[in-house]
Amino acid sequence: MQQLIHAEDSDLYDVLAYIAFSTNPVKRSHRAEHAKNHFGVYESKQRVFLDFVLKQYIESGVNELDDAKLPELLTLKYKAISDAKRELGDIRSIRDTFIGFQEYLYSKDGDSG
Repeated sequence: MQQLIHAEDSDLYDVLAYIAFSTNPVKRSHRAEHAKNHFGVYESKQRVFLDFVLKQYIESGVNELDDAKLPELLTLKYKAISDAKRELGDIRSIRDTFIGFQEYLYSKDGDSG
């Protein structure tokens, strides 16, 4: 369906919004840039990790934002979970950061195509 409406770089959310409401699909890269505008609420080490996550999201899609993907992303970025914890804090705060920043990807002011 993404190919049909020329929205290969957009999420399924945008495809469905296009079908249901005739809104223009938003590219993942645009959503990522919008989310980066809110990085000020995070510490610098958290921003580095979130920037890495956003690059994975742009390249591979929304599945990179799945909670189950977090250990794999941490290992990919830091080589070991223990190294990630040393940089970012305990797993709960890492997870809260990972989940929490995603609201900025789909917030209303990020939906202008």
